[in-house]
Amino acid sequence: MSELSRPVWPAYPLSALVAGLGHCYLGQWKRGGIWFVCYGLALAFLSARSLSGALDPGDPFVVTALQFDAVSYTDVAVPLTILLICLLDVYLIGLAERAGVPAAGAEDRHSNSS
Repeated sequence: MSELSRPVWPAYPLSALVAGLGHCYLGQWKRGGIWFVCYGLALAFLSARSLSGALDPGDPFVVTALQFDAVSYTDVAVPLTILLICLLDVYLIGLAERAGVPAAGAEDRHSNSS
């Protein structure tokens, strides 16, 4: 392990908390930002709960979401799928880093001329 590389394992729980956070930990800011935006859009527009329902002065969104009888499968399907694919992406980045393969989008450019 080089001096500048970080251990990969903290990226997994970070990605489980918020999609894209593990990528940012690994130094892949663009990829992490894209995952975060996709996850935020899925929470806001693709889940059955809308932002207007989340901002209702009645029950808070988090409290309502933690009541399993009040939450249907469609409320969490798309955001959970994006979160799982993000975790898979972090795992594949970790595998590539252990194998010594440069990550996609790395600034490692080689010239083909001798």
